[in-house]
Amino acid sequence: MFIHGDDPHDLGHTLAGWTGTAVATLGSGVCGLGVIMTSVVVALAGVGVLALALVVTWVLHLAGWGKPGGPRPVEQWDWRVRDTSARAGHPDCLGCRLAGRRGATDGRRAAEARPRATGLDAVTSTSA
Repeated sequence: MFIHGDDPHDLGHTLAGWTGTAVATLGSGVCGLGVIMTSVVVALAGVGVLALALVVTWVLHLAGWGKPGGPRPVEQWDWRVRDTSARAGHPDCLGCRLAGRRGATDGRRAAEARPRATGLDAVTSTSA
């Protein structure tokens, strides 16, 4: 029998995951309170807190407090370990792609990945 922390599986406990879960739990409670009170305003406030949980989790993931897909090395299983590869983006990560981070794709390393130019970059570079 395994005690939490010495099992052979990466459970994915991260600061982003724990914070997002706590905020989502609060949002679910507020939604439930709105249903019990039959208050549309309170129920919608709960939905707002649930949306906030999504944003908070995404921002923390992008800041390096989440984890890439797949198992991590055992020394990185602690929830207080920061993910140093988050700045370049994780391959096949929807959150990183939404933020414009491509990660290691097509066999290239993340350090070799070139950022794509956006319309704003083109406007800024031509006006200078």
